[in-house]
Amino acid sequence: MMKQMGMKMDEVGDVHTVILQGKNREIVIEGPTVTSINVQGQKMYQIAGGRETERKPQTEAEPAEEEPLEIPEEDVLLVAQQANVGMEKARAALEQSGGDLAQAILMLQTR
Repeated sequence: MMKQMGMKMDEVGDVHTVILQGKNREIVIEGPTVTSINVQGQKMYQIAGGRETERKPQTEAEPAEEEPLEIPEEDVLLVAQQANVGMEKARAALEQSGGDLAQAILMLQTR
């Protein structure tokens, strides 16, 4: 009957731990039974049993705070001249492009 409906179920036998990661927590399931269910090309997983624990997410090193982008006045002047725009627009384009002169000029010329 499942074949007629386009369903196929297989047990995924080599799984020993399942980790569900959220922004503020992780659910760890050790020793679960995992079944793969394929329904008309859509793959789903069913997790049953096992020992469930919850923990805070493991993070890599804390990301460093981004330093504000310092854009030299010469760069702003160059972009303004090349794109034929005012200094404010040139500075905004440089900030948007992360200080990339060529990208800022192209961005302003294609608007």
